[in-house]
Amino acid sequence: MPQSADRVLDHALLFREPEYQEMFERKREAFECPASSAEVEAQTEYSKSWEYRDKNLAREALVINPAKACQPLGAVFAAAGFEGTMSFVHGSQGCVAYYRSHLARHFKEPASAVSSSMTEDAAVFGGLNNMVDGLANTYSLYAPKMIAVSTTCMAEVIGDDLHAFIETAKQKGSVPKEFDVPFAHTPAFVGSHVEGYDNMVKGVLDYFWKDKEREPGETINIIPGFDGFCVGNNRELKRLLDLMGVSYTLLPDASDQYDTPSDGEFRMYFGGTTLGDTTAALNAKATLSLQSYCTRKTLDFAAEKGQQTLSFHYPLGVGATDELLLKIAELGGVSIPDAITLERGRLVDAMADSQSLLHGKRYAIYGDPDFVLGMARFIMETGGEPVHCLATNGTKQWAEEMEQLLASSPFGAEGKVWSGKDLWHLRSLLFTEPVDLLIGNSYGKYLERDTGTPLVRLNFPIFDRHHHHRFPLWGYQGGLRLLTSVLDKIFDKLDQDTSAAGQDISFDLTR
Repeated sequence: MPQSADRVLDHALLFREPEYQEMFERKREAFECPASSAEVEAQTEYSKSWEYRDKNLAREALVINPAKACQPLGAVFAAAGFEGTMSFVHGSQGCVAYYRSHLARHFKEPASAVSSSMTEDAAVFGGLNNMVDGLANTYSLYAPKMIAVSTTCMAEVIGDDLHAFIETAKQKGSVPKEFDVPFAHTPAFVGSHVEGYDNMVKGVLDYFWKDKEREPGETINIIPGFDGFCVGNNRELKRLLDLMGVSYTLLPDASDQYDTPSDGEFRMYFGGTTLGDTTAALNAKATLSLQSYCTRKTLDFAAEKGQQTLSFHYPLGVGATDELLLKIAELGGVSIPDAITLERGRLVDAMADSQSLLHGKRYAIYGDPDFVLGMARFIMETGGEPVHCLATNGTKQWAEEMEQLLASSPFGAEGKVWSGKDLWHLRSLLFTEPVDLLIGNSYGKYLERDTGTPLVRLNFPIFDRHHHHRFPLWGYQGGLRLLTSVLDKIFDKLDQDTSAAGQDISFDLTR
């Protein structure tokens, strides 16, 4: 029956209609491999074997579905955390469309960024004219307080000099000479979004701190790092710091930018670390990073300026939150309030309440280096076993830190660290060494479908679920949210397994 105004089907149902099924079959016959169903099934089964796993893990010349993005995405995210800032990416329009769509699909908010619109002629002769015209258009059309410039592959391959280009653009009147235009070189063909974040934060601080004398104060700078849960996490962090009564600056803070209200007013810029606070951050007593691998260059730069520096690994759970808050209390010369101590006790109580369900569960975790390390630590606190820990953008240093963490607990005895591997590698690992739960981002849904491993979505990007980013994972309150997310998946799997058996034995109302 064809569609009509009285019968409009959702696409999932629409494509099951006979005419579409016939079309799919014709396309298979015309364009797909003419192998028989039996041959396809045989190859599918072979791809689940240990022999295929060995070949898969040995490949070097091909990457299949890496769990990372490129540097400019991290730079665009970092720039969004400063007040009134427009991201200006020196490269092609298509690249910037990718960064904007990636952020918008995750946060369900507009992600503003502009491009210098480099094309073939700029690739040959350089992109200076694109920079001159682009900065002028950005300044006049979008009225930002600051324009943060980053680069893509094209600009880096031909060697465009951002500092020289920006100075020339100012001389030509694209923007006033005193207008703030920090920049960072972010070549997309090396590193990942975590290095892009680091480069942009360092570029902004270098711009505002350059040629200024430091006057040491008592404020603490805290750099959250690249974080798809920044809306919930940053707000929870600020709540805890306010309860403690310490003076702090989040550097940068994108929580409001990616959670604007719907009240009839469009806000291209909303919230963010003020430019005045960014300048004053030079005088901070210390700079703390909540994600070490997102901030290596920035922390080195802060140390060069005479600040005390310290880094953490995505503070999840009891122990990691303890360490963070105790260090902040020490630096701020304050004590931990009773209200926060009570929150800690409630998280410990909740973990104990659910211990029978959590103990001995086996996990595969993938994502950014700090996230994987922090999540593995939390899993071991619950009595779980992180069996596979994978970071496509993990370094040799990260792998060594992961191995030390796993060796610190009997729950890490079977854990394996996979640095530089991708999600197709992880598929082989899940078939040959199965686990109970998979923790990562939305791209894991294909692994969930193929291997039957339940996926808990706790890392950027999350495209196919809404509003997860609005709730915290950091701190003790965030730990409760994290615990609930894992437990809900465990309970769902219990109910599904009971239903699949065709009987209601153990289909319990109370668990």
